[in-house]
Amino acid sequence: MAKHISIAGKGGTGKTTLAALLIRYLLEKNKKPVLAVDADPNANLYEALGLERGGSVSEIIKNTKDINAVPQGMTKDVYIDYHLQRALSEGKGLDLLTLGGPEGAGCYCFPNQLLSHFMGQLSDNYPYMLIDNEAGMEHLSRRIAQSVDLLLIVSDSTVRGVRSAGRIAALTQSLDLKIKNSYLVLNRSKNGADAKLQEEIEKTKLHLIGSIPEDPRVFDYDASGRPLFELPLVSPATKAAFNIGDQLKI
Repeated sequence: MAKHISIAGKGGTGKTTLAALLIRYLLEKNKKPVLAVDADPNANLYEALGLERGGSVSEIIKNTKDINAVPQGMTKDVYIDYHLQRALSEGKGLDLLTLGGPEGAGCYCFPNQLLSHFMGQLSDNYPYMLIDNEAGMEHLSRRIAQSVDLLLIVSDSTVRGVRSAGRIAALTQSLDLKIKNSYLVLNRSKNGADAKLQEEIEKTKLHLIGSIPEDPRVFDYDASGRPLFELPLVSPATKAAFNIGDQLKI
């Protein structure tokens, strides 16, 4: 079973940036292959990793509701398993599975059960599975209901952002999830956490594991469409993410 690292946070906080840099950390430390899972409906982890976009799980599951999509003589479970295998985007030392957008009307209990089973089998082939979540973490609670070894909640360096991170932490406690350790990561930090921000962090009861400083290269790479995965090791953002990886002992 893979060691499960999940990254959460409201939109725009830099979840995907942290996900890409921690995957880079794992590969640099020769802890591969890594299974990356993009569970954010606004799926862009493939861009940050420099991979081609494959199919999405939501598209596959939606097709099972179309009576003409599943070939005659093929059961739904065989159809889903076949297309899930094909949906993986392959990279050097890592594979990416994109979950996609929300489900439509109707009952998806059966395909979701198959997905949960597939994810359990798939994760056995990887020492690490890293999931870039949507803020509400619905995919985890509904589809990948396994234990989470490390939950990293990303916030910008504002009181409002930290409060939002605290609400996400509270939400995880209401879901049927087994989370061993939860941490807070500040992104685009200028001078760490000042006294007021530190006071707000303490209210969340989350341990601040590290801060990612503002890094002009991140903005330059994003603007030019270059994968954040390729940021140089001397980049402040990369160095900070690697330091977080060291502290987490992943």
